[in-house]
This record gives sequence, C-alpha cells and structure tokens, in this order.
Amino acid sequence: MQTLNTTLLIIGGGPGGYVTAIRAGQLGISTILVEGESLGGTCLNIGCIPSKALIHVAEQFHQTQHHSKHSALGISVSAPTLDITKSVEWKDGIVDRLTTGVSALLKKNKVQVIQGWAKVIDGKTVEVGDTRIQCEHLVLATGSKSVNLPMLPIGGPIISSTEALAPTAVPKRLVVVGGGYIGLELGIAYRKLGADVSVVEAQDRILPAYDAELTQPVHDELKKLGVKLYLKHSVQGFDSSSNTLQVLEPGGDTLNLETDQVLVAVGRKPNTQGWNLEALKLDMNGPAIKIDNRCQTSMRNVYAIGDLSGEPMLAHRAMAQGEMVAELISGKTREFNPTAIAAVCFTDPELVVVGKTPDDVKAAGLDCIVSSFPFAANGRAMTLESKSGFVRVVARRDNHVIVGWQAVGVGVSELSTAFGQSLEMGARLEDIAGTIHAHPTLGEAVQEAALRALGHALHL
Repeated sequence: MQTLNTTLLIIGGGPGGYVTAIRAGQLGISTILVEGESLGGTCLNIGCIPSKALIHVAEQFHQTQHHSKHSALGISVSAPTLDITKSVEWKDGIVDRLTTGVSALLKKNKVQVIQGWAKVIDGKTVEVGDTRIQCEHLVLATGSKSVNLPMLPIGGPIISSTEALAPTAVPKRLVVVGGGYIGLELGIAYRKLGADVSVVEAQDRILPAYDAELTQPVHDELKKLGVKLYLKHSVQGFDSSSNTLQVLEPGGDTLNLETDQVLVAVGRKPNTQGWNLEALKLDMNGPAIKIDNRCQTSMRNVYAIGDLSGEPMLAHRAMAQGEMVAELISGKTREFNPTAIAAVCFTDPELVVVGKTPDDVKAAGLDCIVSSFPFAANGRAMTLESKSGFVRVVARRDNHVIVGWQAVGVGVSELSTAFGQSLEMGARLEDIAGTIHAHPTLGEAVQEAALRALGHALHL
C-alpha cells in the first residue's frame, strides 16, 4: 500500500468539496480531493444543473405546442414533436462541459484528484483502495442522497430523481410522490413534455415548507396545466401486476392510481453511510454531523460542510462553507454567519425565499411591516406573458431594516441575488425605494414593494 501525505484532504467532489479544493489551491495549501463518482457531485451530474436543463426543454416544447394551437403573439407553427434522446444528449453535454471545467480548475490550482471510494481510518488517515492518505486537516463533503420509501423500492417503474433526469421516453402517466420542490419541479417538467401527471402529498398543500400565499400561484398553474393533486394522501404501496399505486385517502379509503412510472421525491438525507464515518465518533445533530460556526466538528481539524452538515441543503451554502474552511486552514480568521441564504424553487412560476417570512417574524414576536407588489402591475412581466405572482418585503417597523424578501413569478430566481445583498448590507426600505431601478424590468417590483411598505407605491 502506498502512502501519500498532504496538508488538506477532502472527501467528496461536489460543490462544497471542489470549491474547498480550488480555494485551498489558490492559497498554496497542499490538497488532495477524493471522489468516488464524477466531479461536481449530485448538483452538477444528477441534480441542480440537469434538472434546470430538462425544465428548459419542457418549457420550450410547451410554448411551441401553445403556438401551434393559439398564440396572442401572432406566432403560428406546426404541432411539434419531441426527440427526448436528443434532449438528454443536450443536457448531458452541458453537464460534461461543467464537470470538465471543474476538473480543469482543480488541475490549474494544483489539486491532486484521486478517483475512488474513501474509507476513514481516523481523523488524519483515509484509505482509497490500496492508497493510504495522511493529512493534517480533513474536510468531509459527502453530500446527501434521496430518501427512499420502504414500500416503494427504486427499480423498474419506481424511479428517483436520478432516473427522471435521464429518460429514454416520456411516460404516458406519471405519479409523483412528494409535493416539495424536487417533486414539483420534475412533475411540472414532465407534464409539459406530455405526460399525465399526478402529485401525491401527505400534507394539506404543496410546498409545505412555504406559506400558502406564496405557493398559491404555483397551485393555480398546476391546475391550469392539468396536474392532479392528491393532498393529505399517504402512499401504501405499489402493485406491479396492475401498475397501480395504492394511496390512503383522508377519509381512510384506499385509492388505486394507475400509472406507468412513480417518481419518489420525498426529500434528501445526509450521506453518512458507506465510508466508515462512525470511526470518528463525531457528535451528530440528528442525521447530520454537528458543526460550529466555522464548520468544525467535535474532532479537532476535522470539518464537515454542505448537505452532510444538515439544513439548508443548498449547493451555494456548501460552496460558501468550503471557501471559508480553506481560508481558515490557511490561517485567516473567518466564521460562517450569513444573514440569509436564498432558497429557490424552479417551479412554474418560480419561487424565492430569502430571510424571514411573515410567519417567521410573527412567531418571533417581531413588529414588522409586510408589503407586496403584484407582477400584474409590472410592465416587464406583461411582456413576458406572465402576470401572476408578486414580490413581498418584510421589514422592522421601528427602523425599517429589511429582514426578508419573498417572490413568486416568472424569472424571479434572478432576483435572489439582490434580495441577499440587501439583507447582508443591512438595507432599509428607504435604501431600496431610493435606488433607481431600470425600466422595464422585473426588479421594479422590488422597488415598488419597498415604496408600498413606506406608503407610496407609484404604480398601484
């Protein structure tokens, strides 16, 4: 067995792990990155990027179908056909370019990448096949994996998001188990690709992590698209002989849903199994590794970042944590204390939450102003054929410091940066209201929401 020595060893080459490695390389830290599958992790390979690519394909196909029937824009086309194989090839091309780019960046910054599955021996020793690696600092960045349901084992017609993102054909009927963001993003995409889609959700509404006012436009669009919702229904099992999913209705009766495929999308959990993490005997926070505000675990010089350290399980959180950890190892003084981390759902319409919601401030006993501005009064939204949704601001009543932003509507994911910046910089309502926003843009609704909170919206 050969032995390698390094200052920093990272297990996991997803967004958190590879960003840690790149920043460490920039800082001159001797770094080894171990990855068992493809660089880029779930996000680049079977998550964020491919799902957005498939969503784009679905939207383009859906719009073309619309133009083939009736278009107020005056566009007339023949009924479109879809070659899903080519669509997947296009998606895979994007993934390949991004993962190849990550590999090039690691090489540029002199990071040694070892392909293989890591086995932790102790806090300074990891084995990968017949190679032993000794390190001074260990970063755990193994990410998360889909939660499986015992009564719906993945295989055959039962699929996870991984299989849903690489279809060989579009099923005639698809039942999505889980009305959270993953289930709805993919469910909407498949509906636009032509599948009859049903969503089974145990809670009493879709996207239960968000408030009802914010999710109502998404609910309305699902209805418009013809997606069937089975709320307050729980899954019992699947009968492969008749291709039916058994679900329990609120009243206690069993409903049989005929389907060609069942997509299980009930959440994700930290990936703590299969690499001998238990050898470290780290303090845990439920299913996640417990960390402090520097991402340090209960063992000295061992860090955990990203999904492995729990909620919020977001790639951009993992990246920020990884950058910080690399700087800490280099001797810089840092701590992870963001004012807010944006959460984005790429449903139709899109949904963004940054900071505190009206429900949050109410629960905390804070006296706040809550104000919203509808996209129905925004010129740019009208030119995009989308008038549903709104921008909502939450600010302290005493000093007008903004503590939260929410938005639902076409393209609002791109507003998340402005929302995050305003919170990090401690902006007040007057700061946003007094900033000249370009016309015509969706961003004008941000300014108008602040103006309305101050009592003088201009276009409402």
